[in-house]
Amino acid sequence: MAKIETADVFGAGRRSGGGSLYAYRVRGLRRSWVVLWVGGRDDEPDQVLALPEAEHCQVPVFMTVRQARAYVSRRGRRLATSEADTLELVRVEHWLENPMRRRVPSGGVLEAWNFFEDLARGLGEVHRLPEQSVVHDSAYEKLFGGDRPAWTPDEQRAVVELITAGVELWNSCPVLVKPCSS
Repeated sequence: MAKIETADVFGAGRRSGGGSLYAYRVRGLRRSWVVLWVGGRDDEPDQVLALPEAEHCQVPVFMTVRQARAYVSRRGRRLATSEADTLELVRVEHWLENPMRRRVPSGGVLEAWNFFEDLARGLGEVHRLPEQSVVHDSAYEKLFGGDRPAWTPDEQRAVVELITAGVELWNSCPVLVKPCSS
């Protein structure tokens, strides 16, 4: 699916191409920022907002929700909520250090999985995540079911591979710190 163009998200009063905007805090070992998350409209998937540049997209990032809110406001939009949800990526990264011996932070892994898919879509970099198969679907359903997932070895490998690729995508994606609003 094509990424949402910035003009579509921030066009004066227009909402075509992008749904509601949310501030989303991501706390990781190497990067901790507030990003803007675009809720998909109708059948469109959600994605992290990325601004097109000459050779690649950049994710606008902010230190605080207030900065993100001001940026969005100056562009003629409003955040859908005044608060920001937080992805505690540090817990997930800690688990990745030894996934066979550490307890799976199910909620964190589920949130990270969703975030990484949305980030990859926003950047137009879905190829940076492993292609998902029925093994991924099964592992995801077990995560979604709550508590501690009883993954098969293949499911465990698939989740670790996907989350590892997602962490690498987050840590390496081009960012634009506190971008101008013009």
